[in-house]
Amino acid sequence: MKEKVVILGASNKPERYAYKAFKMLQEYGHTPIPVNPAFDEIEGVKVSKTLEEVSDVDTVTLYMNPQRLVEQVERLIHLKPRRVIFNPGTESKEIEQKLENAGIKTLEACTLVLLRTNQFEDK
Repeated sequence: MKEKVVILGASNKPERYAYKAFKMLQEYGHTPIPVNPAFDEIEGVKVSKTLEEVSDVDTVTLYMNPQRLVEQVERLIHLKPRRVIFNPGTESKEIEQKLENAGIKTLEACTLVLLRTNQFEDK
């Protein structure tokens, strides 16, 4: 099943993993929903400024420093995705616990690896 996937901390810079995830999610048939107040669009796709502008998503994949992520926790809980993927460098046991307590599955993994190894939809 193809998913709507929020990329929190999206980037329009090709060298960034968030940009690579955006491109690869498209390549695998998913719908990436970039969120970052710094950009208006990425490759013609509108970028949402905040999580409040987004609804009805299956997965959120994180590309934010855990310290900056703290202010997003309540917004993530309100969004109610099925799961949140903590990419390398975004891990936070405290935030993961808060999300799990709210009934949101968390996963410490690399979105790019999950896609390439056909595990993205299984997890």
